[in-house]
Amino acid sequence: MRTEPKLRRLDRVFARLDREPERPAHIDVPRMSRHRVVLFSGTLAFYAAIVWAVVVSSWLVRLDWQVMFFRPYQQWPQIHAFLDYYVVLGQRGPTAVMVAAWLGWRSWRQHTLRPLLTLGTALLLLNITVGAAKYGMGRLGPHYATVIGSNEMWRGGDIFPSGHTANAVVTWGILAYLASTPRARRWLSALSAVTSLGVGLTTVYLGTHWLSDVLLGWAAGLLILLALPWFEPLIARAETAILAVRDRRRSRRAVPVPVPVPVDAPVPTLSPVAAAEGETAPAREPVGAARAPRAPVYLAPGPHTTRAERTPVTPVGSRRPPHSDRVRGTASARPMAGG
Repeated sequence: MRTEPKLRRLDRVFARLDREPERPAHIDVPRMSRHRVVLFSGTLAFYAAIVWAVVVSSWLVRLDWQVMFFRPYQQWPQIHAFLDYYVVLGQRGPTAVMVAAWLGWRSWRQHTLRPLLTLGTALLLLNITVGAAKYGMGRLGPHYATVIGSNEMWRGGDIFPSGHTANAVVTWGILAYLASTPRARRWLSALSAVTSLGVGLTTVYLGTHWLSDVLLGWAAGLLILLALPWFEPLIARAETAILAVRDRRRSRRAVPVPVPVPVDAPVPTLSPVAAAEGETAPAREPVGAARAPRAPVYLAPGPHTTRAERTPVTPVGSRRPPHSDRVRGTASARPMAGG
């Protein structure tokens, strides 16, 4: 009984690395459903509530100062070295490169630019919204606070909301957003949530952000992920335009360049007499064909007759009567002079 061989784990990995013959038809593009609209509205309300609580210096600001005076980096110094590296998962440059490399491979494998375009759209929205909020509210961080108990708003800072936290939510959450199966989406959603939660708490541990900065950073990143389905038509149009430009360039490169044809030698023609006698024109040699070496003129084989001995040929025929005592092509016999 013949059975199929079981694929090893490495074989399955290499099978996944093979490029699909065409764009898969099962790519699920998320749409702005009613459930997503409700989540977006709730997150936006939470965002506005955090901003209002900080502006009016409510209990949230007092909690910020309590956590700041607690100084977590002094309470647990043994994990300081690890968290210095872990917080890199929230920096925009390294995370964008890592995620772009993965999504670039997916784009190549599935013959689509949607993963890369979606990542670019999310990062652009992140820079615009979070950057505008940072510089608009101008809050100072814990290390630069001037008045104890104040909200430190509009003093030229740029830490509200937390950029590390919002970037972690968007960069790692985009993997779950672009997942092709529900199971992968659930696992990647949980992984991105844990990663962004850890990055936000790490910034509080290191003393670079207030706790309210981290809460607002989570809300800002989640708003971008929830709003991405609104930009899917724009992403599809951009992909179509880019692929059309690529196809036009390929078509231009594929047009064969006309090769100049060398001028052929003149075709030999036959005289009327030769054509009447049934002779044929010599075959014309192909261009570039090797020609047989010609013998020198002084080595031409066969007897040679002088011009005076040749019989003139006319269309009517020869005008000279034949000579019985002369053989054409040989010299006439003459008596040898002298004894």
